[in-house]
Amino acid sequence: MTTSVERTTTAGGIGASPRRPDGIVKVRGEFAYSSDLWHEDMVWGVTLRSPHPHARITGIDLTEALRVPGVEAVLTHEDVPGVNRYGLEHPDQPVLAVDVVRYQGEPVALVAADHPETARRAMKRIRVDYEVLEPVTDAEAAVRGDGPLVHPNGNVVRHVPVRRGDHSRGAEVVVSGVYEVGMQDQAFLGPESGLAVPAGDGGVDLYVATQWLHVDQRQIVAALGLPEDRVRLTLGGVGGAFGGREDLSIQVHACLLALRTGKPVKMVYNREESFYGHVHRHPAKMYYEHGADRDGKLVYVKAKLYLDGGAYASSTGAVVANAATLGVGPYDVDNVEVDCWGAYTNNPPCGAMRGFGAVQAAFAYESQLDKLAAACGLDPVEVRVRNAMSEGSRMPTGQIVDSAAPVAELLHRLAAKPLPPQPSGERDLRTLPGGVSNTTHGEGVVRGVGYAVGIKNICFSEGFDDYSTARVQLRVAGDEAAATVRTAACEVGQGLVTVLQQIVRTELGVEQVAILPMDTSIGNAGSTSASRQTYVTGGAVRAACLAVRAALVERVGSPDLELTGGKLVSRRDGVLADLVDVLGDDVLDETVEWRHRPTDVLDPETGAGNAHVQYGFAAHRAVVDVDTELGLVKVVALDCAQDVGRALNPQAVLGQIHGGSAQGLGLAVMEEIQTHEGKIRNPSFTDYLIPTVLDMPPMDVDVLELADPHAPYGLRGVGEPPTISSTPAIVAAIRAATGKELPRVPVRPEHIVS
Repeated sequence: MTTSVERTTTAGGIGASPRRPDGIVKVRGEFAYSSDLWHEDMVWGVTLRSPHPHARITGIDLTEALRVPGVEAVLTHEDVPGVNRYGLEHPDQPVLAVDVVRYQGEPVALVAADHPETARRAMKRIRVDYEVLEPVTDAEAAVRGDGPLVHPNGNVVRHVPVRRGDHSRGAEVVVSGVYEVGMQDQAFLGPESGLAVPAGDGGVDLYVATQWLHVDQRQIVAALGLPEDRVRLTLGGVGGAFGGREDLSIQVHACLLALRTGKPVKMVYNREESFYGHVHRHPAKMYYEHGADRDGKLVYVKAKLYLDGGAYASSTGAVVANAATLGVGPYDVDNVEVDCWGAYTNNPPCGAMRGFGAVQAAFAYESQLDKLAAACGLDPVEVRVRNAMSEGSRMPTGQIVDSAAPVAELLHRLAAKPLPPQPSGERDLRTLPGGVSNTTHGEGVVRGVGYAVGIKNICFSEGFDDYSTARVQLRVAGDEAAATVRTAACEVGQGLVTVLQQIVRTELGVEQVAILPMDTSIGNAGSTSASRQTYVTGGAVRAACLAVRAALVERVGSPDLELTGGKLVSRRDGVLADLVDVLGDDVLDETVEWRHRPTDVLDPETGAGNAHVQYGFAAHRAVVDVDTELGLVKVVALDCAQDVGRALNPQAVLGQIHGGSAQGLGLAVMEEIQTHEGKIRNPSFTDYLIPTVLDMPPMDVDVLELADPHAPYGLRGVGEPPTISSTPAIVAAIRAATGKELPRVPVRPEHIVS
């Protein structure tokens, strides 16, 4: 593959791991997150939320709230000047509830006051009368039509069928199972927050932690009834996202209060409110049947998947499509019958989370592959290798995988790694299940090893117009050339700013690269999700750099021009000029809208179509120690092999693999939002547990760089695949240690000892 990466580049370009510009200030606690925003005359906003999962509002009395000294405004749905509906894909969610609430935590009213405690005190004085209704809490029953309707048009958000080959084929070996995945939270450490400032033109400027500035803007202007140019968004410092910031939270509410009071309004959720205020990973119940010959070669896969979307659609439709199209995993199988449904219920709304539908399906199909291995008398790695797809394989949708798909190689690499030594003698408590709680000294502890591999689509799919806009300027600053980059792509902690600097250094050969604040003054960059920003915004920045480069070539008149170290170099004639001299007082300024190759809408009857841009693959081997008497698990090792196409920033790639694996570990053994009759029972980090540094084991990571010829620099999205395969690998290891079937995650102690 011939790309610009082969040119001589300035230090800190593509392939290097330069220091992150935000790294030191974050480590020192000096980074300004959106919750740190401040305006000297600001007031504070809070949200009154429904205590009921399903109820009819029969009356609202604001009288006592308005009497609290310091209160600036109290708003209900009657105060929404535009359309009281919003939604990431479908506008089905009210900005403020009108007559019915559909989940616990649904916003009902807003308060602004001169102090956050004053606002909360006034909020508690709002009287809302409810007629409590029966909640719908079972997604499978909702799809069948059992029970009341959550929305007038029914309880099915979307159904995606995938059909290939002969669905009636029999097989010599048949294994089946029913699998469940609990509701996982993104658990970002920076709660939802932002500052809305009323503007002199009658509009509003919003500074907010989000994943998609322009889709926020689109929904806000509709609710406020304002033209687009009156609502301006700037990205605040983001303390993690993982999908939970794609939907609106405080955005419209803060703007409504700012426009009503005429003052800047700051809103910051506490941790409990954050659990109510954003979407979560879809819980799933999945029925699978795999048929194979005696040698373990797959003949057919049949599956029915039910995803609980909660009260509103959010991105459920796209999650359903992912779960369906990726539902047989990275395996060659000629006969497929998969159906996936997303349901409306009165449970908390669910939407995007790292892995986006592929996580749920992978837990089921990887569990099935282990069952198949046992039924055929094969090693778990061998059964996967015999069925592994490769470049040129055909997906169940009919799409050809037209770049590297090294599934077998990933598995072979993991199997060849040495296992951790078996413990002997007196053991450090920190290495045992239960840790320093001193529950065991090794008695009853059994070791297990498990493997899993996963597949994930990269970028947006199904014909979505997926693009990014980038503006690159090159000028003289002081005594050297410098570049500035403007995009609306959200940096949420993943290191995008660093990678964009690397791209500019590679293409323009300048050391000074400033990434300007992300805002809506430039065109859309899409969401920071789907492992897409390095691909799409990186592609846009590269294209803008190439346009700047073309202007320089025209000036110098040398077609084989290279830019390196601030000089223009000809491969034939050597150094031609200093970039500073060529630029003079001029500014080269290029804005580019860049798109990847198009995708297709799925056929509604068969699921056929080239729905996805690119596929990513990762595999894990987990080693666990299990206290079989108490049901406690210690993950001893979690090794990974992943193809990244091209590691633009090797250190950042490793960070993504470690972080994604940590979230997979959390889902495997501890993370779940527990609900009862639609109510969240554990909305705190006391009761919702996430892995700490003490839970994460050593990781031996193999990074493969098998370039994708269709992608900028040959890269392949990195962030999501390790989340997908880590969970089933850990559970497979626990099964190996215990002999238990363990069809549900997270695995709890009672699942092991019962």
